[in-house]
Amino acid sequence: MILRAISLMILAMALLAGSDVFFKLSTALAPAGQVMTLVSLGGTAAFVALAGAMGTPVFGRDALHPLVMLRNGLEILAAIGLLYALKYVPLPIFAAIMQGGPLVVVLGAAIFLKEQVGWRRWTAVGVGILGMLLVIRPFGTGFTGHEFWAILGVVSLAARDLVTRLSPPHIPSLAISTWGFAATIPVGLVIWSMEGLPPQLEAPALWAIAGAILFTTTGYLAITTAMRLAPASVVSPFRYARLVFTTGLGILIFGDRPDAMTLLGAAIILCAGLYTFLRERRLAREGETGA
Repeated sequence: MILRAISLMILAMALLAGSDVFFKLSTALAPAGQVMTLVSLGGTAAFVALAGAMGTPVFGRDALHPLVMLRNGLEILAAIGLLYALKYVPLPIFAAIMQGGPLVVVLGAAIFLKEQVGWRRWTAVGVGILGMLLVIRPFGTGFTGHEFWAILGVVSLAARDLVTRLSPPHIPSLAISTWGFAATIPVGLVIWSMEGLPPQLEAPALWAIAGAILFTTTGYLAITTAMRLAPASVVSPFRYARLVFTTGLGILIFGDRPDAMTLLGAAIILCAGLYTFLRERRLAREGETGA
């Protein structure tokens, strides 16, 4: 069972890396607003169908809970950041920045949720930020400014996860995810209208968008299944496989060539994130033993 869960988590990361590729292809072939709208519609339909199959209610007053609405707002910001980051930023750089998510969660939990964070995890967060600066190099000649879209995405996702911790426990996680996905539909339409671009209905664009929908939803399903088969402490470290998959696909498909500084920064972020996770796992075990 454990091996199956780990395999599913690795598969999920490969699928989400494929989703990154299809998003990048989609935004190169069609207006960003069209991509966001169609992926949001397709993903919402898939999640509603999945919720129906699992008997999870998604229509009710809980959808208007203030924390759910706040989470939806953060989901919108994350979707905007990720959409434009994938459009403009090379995949290896995008993947490296996104791996800083767990570090941002630790930072946010300490500042906003007043969780106790020891010097070891603070050091890991600082090291991870250093790694991110090596990847972005805000004062280097290769800096474009579009990297801030990825930062917006990762910070918004981290804030979304923190708000999810505070959400009422009686609300199913699948319902919360469905509402978050649906919240991005009108935003996609607004972006599309602001772009003032006609829809791209040619086969390559539509196939790329369909691929983004398919890979995103199946990746989410694989993650959900993996988390149900084994404890999070066992399968969560394998989320970092996405860095390898996304970087590799960027090299193979788009001809990206990450330089030594990018690879070093990515490695530092990866190590800092893994250390943070392992430290949290140890503290949780000590708490259980103490109890």
